[in-house]
Amino acid sequence: MFEKILIANRGEIALRIQRACREMGIKTVVVHSEADREAKYVKLADESVCIGPAPSAKSYLNVPALIAAAEVTDAQAIHPGYGFLSENADFAERVEQSGFVFIGPRPDTIRMMGDKVSAKHAMIEAGVPCVPGSDGALPDDPAEIVKIAKKIGFPVIIKAAGGGGGRGMRVVHTEGALINSVQMTRTEAGAAFGNPTVYMEKFLELPRHIEIQILADEYGNAIYLGERDCSMQRRHQKIIEEAPAPGITDKQRQKIGEACAEACRRIGYRGAGTFEFLYENGEFYFIEMNTRVQVEHPVTEMITGVDIVQEQIRIAAGEKLRYKQKDIVLAGHAMECRINAEDPFTFVPSPGKIESYHPAGGPGIRIDSHIYQGYTVPSHYDSMVGKLIAYGDTRDQAMARMRVALSEMAISGIKTNIPLHQELFLDAAFQRGGTSIHYLEHRLQQKKGEA
Repeated sequence: MFEKILIANRGEIALRIQRACREMGIKTVVVHSEADREAKYVKLADESVCIGPAPSAKSYLNVPALIAAAEVTDAQAIHPGYGFLSENADFAERVEQSGFVFIGPRPDTIRMMGDKVSAKHAMIEAGVPCVPGSDGALPDDPAEIVKIAKKIGFPVIIKAAGGGGGRGMRVVHTEGALINSVQMTRTEAGAAFGNPTVYMEKFLELPRHIEIQILADEYGNAIYLGERDCSMQRRHQKIIEEAPAPGITDKQRQKIGEACAEACRRIGYRGAGTFEFLYENGEFYFIEMNTRVQVEHPVTEMITGVDIVQEQIRIAAGEKLRYKQKDIVLAGHAMECRINAEDPFTFVPSPGKIESYHPAGGPGIRIDSHIYQGYTVPSHYDSMVGKLIAYGDTRDQAMARMRVALSEMAISGIKTNIPLHQELFLDAAFQRGGTSIHYLEHRLQQKKGEA
């Protein structure tokens, strides 16, 4: 087992990884920008290294600075968390070339799954169901593009092969708008991702976003830890996640879960990963694979009892997976609210000093957050300041506990989206479960119209 791990991230995930390491008796090195000097995890670390000024490009995305920090502190492995460089194959390669262990998949796996076209090919070969679409990148010939679209059936969605996070996508409802949309998406993709390749898929009208969590070791063992429903989204950014997903049967779970585990065995996947699907009319359609730990991993941990971050570390250290599929039993229900420093209804970021902070508590409540009273939320990074997780024996109990927790949680000095969560947990459609990925956007539009 590693003696010392460098955490190449910030915020709540840096603290989460640090806690996993401390529990395992592993020393931690925390890197931080000048803006994060006063962060809780920096104060708790065995060692900390300032890697640059506030902007991410000069600190958390600065590969030479991260490698140098690992070298001067004699760390053995680097955990990338999520975001930043976590799915950057070049970074993973640099880490390994520099003599450290990258806590995640091999660089070639990250590369394959990072390109949506090659990822889809790998999934089709492994028998994972995919959205009907173009066979790889779209050709240059407009007539061919029209032919492909007609075969798929309108509406279609044009996607950038190197895109992600909801960027580089365009929905097309008519043949007349098709070619122009393809050209615009190509131009945008080239500018944003350095890769103008685009592909086409069937646009599903009212799908849900359901994902399967997997763990795999380097010895060909792979298991799935059930599914999460992450359909409550705004601009493709998840706001509420839950596990298990409402309305998914044991038979469906087993079928799609085993297909994902088998895909991991086939591609030689190593570490924790998530297969993301659109789900409509009882069918799963693969959209992408995240080759890292996800923001919403706590809901899976709550219903399975598996510490996903510790398992990542064990797998990276060369250990065999400690679980067989039969060991994974889903018990109860868990929900997570992403707490963001932003206006709850205009979504304008609200950085600043936290004047008072009262975290929620009670049975089944977990908070993953790095904030404290007097902490200043910097303006340079993502607005998420924590995650509130509620667990119950049933979905109704988890919801009731979340409502109580949201009413108890108080943060002053900055605005947060807690009032939006409170509204959503009283929403009849959300209470029933199974809302589509477009539900929140429609609800917000409706509310805007009424205002």
